[in-house]
Amino acid sequence: MTPEDPEETQPLLEPPGGSAPRGRRVFLAAFAATLGPLSFGFALGYSSPAIPSLQRAAPPAPRLNDEAASWFGAVVTLGAAAGGVLGGWLVDRAGRKLSLLLCSVPFVTGFAVITAAQDVWMLLGGRLLTGLACGVASLVAPVYISEIAYPAVRGLLGSCVQLMVVIGILLAYLAGWVLEWRWLAVLGCVPPSLMLLLMCFMPETPRFLLTQHRRQEAMAALQFLWGSEQGWEEPPIGAEQGFHLTLLWQPGIYKPFVIGISLMAFQQLSGVNAIMFYAQTIFEEAKFKDSSLASIIVGIIQVLFTAVAALIMDRAGRRLLLALSGVIMVFSMSAFGAYFKLTQGSPSNSSHVALSASVSTEPVDASVGLAWLAVGSMCLFIAGFAVGWGPIPWLLMSEIFPLHVKGVATGVCVLTNWLMAFLVTKEFSSLMEVLRPYGAFWLASAFCIFSVLFTLFCVPETKGKTLEQITAHFEGR
Repeated sequence: MTPEDPEETQPLLEPPGGSAPRGRRVFLAAFAATLGPLSFGFALGYSSPAIPSLQRAAPPAPRLNDEAASWFGAVVTLGAAAGGVLGGWLVDRAGRKLSLLLCSVPFVTGFAVITAAQDVWMLLGGRLLTGLACGVASLVAPVYISEIAYPAVRGLLGSCVQLMVVIGILLAYLAGWVLEWRWLAVLGCVPPSLMLLLMCFMPETPRFLLTQHRRQEAMAALQFLWGSEQGWEEPPIGAEQGFHLTLLWQPGIYKPFVIGISLMAFQQLSGVNAIMFYAQTIFEEAKFKDSSLASIIVGIIQVLFTAVAALIMDRAGRRLLLALSGVIMVFSMSAFGAYFKLTQGSPSNSSHVALSASVSTEPVDASVGLAWLAVGSMCLFIAGFAVGWGPIPWLLMSEIFPLHVKGVATGVCVLTNWLMAFLVTKEFSSLMEVLRPYGAFWLASAFCIFSVLFTLFCVPETKGKTLEQITAHFEGR
């Protein structure tokens, strides 16, 4: 078949004449899928309020020492790394929909084990199970959404993955304010249970069904999601071939591989997961009296700015937001490091700042002003991360890979992300001891500089393009 053949150049699942679909059920399907990211956001945020509660627990309840608390925060990322590999296998064999349904099982089981925990090992086992589900959901949900969305709203819907993650984190912070760790784990069972219920009524993605030669089901899915099935074509023969190592010599494969893996590595090297896992601890280190309230404020800012990013994603584009996000993170992390540098070893520094206190017009001690520098730089970092490096790596991961390697490729990206998250989270405390707090944050700032340069020179723009046009860009067509 020649490149000029209309059957070859007809983009998969694009209506003739380029008219945009107007189906609204695609938003319902995207909402059902993003309950998975909501669940794994809750699992990520769970450790922040649960660890202080578990460290104060009295027998016979399990109690965490400092080492166990470190593992309690970090072990979820090990489970998620394994879940990324499992998700990459499941998404190509079981399909996108069934993979989302299956990941609800370890979510609910993991939180149930935590609820019934009688010792530290049960706590860690429950966290490992929820981590496994996090890895599957973090891979499958972006893929599912990118394959059901039409180009005009793919950025919006794809960004909702990260939006639901940060809402889940904020929900854990808010609930942790009023619930102790067992009841908080019970609450964690609700979002995956709701996802299981809703996804039963949602279709499989048309692209996956077409690659499985289930044309009638694909047309029914298109009708449900977009309101029309006229003009849709089955993918070209051979598009469903599996992955093998020789494919890595092809520009259409190795280029998106390098970009996807690098985006995931830079996202974690910014230090964001360490900050979110240990939000309360960090603010205690910064000598704030009400560190739990500080964490909730950070969570609210993250939700608001991720929502802003979702709304402007299809207008501003991915590259612009990534670059802007990186620049903001460089300055904010540098400022936060400067705070710790200026306050280290100062015995008079007792800046117990109550965040709900009104701002006084009277002169204040310099140390109090420095404490507000910590608040401002932390909030600026979270806002900057939320508009770019939070949602966009997951969005681009779901867009840039060809259909026939998507399972393996996204699996490798998710594995990279969660392994890096484990290393950063587990060693963050040690890093702060070795490099001092200011050195740890300045190191993260340096990685943010590299992320900006990588964005400017290596990351392509994908807004408004079909998935087939993105694939053609990497192949040089």
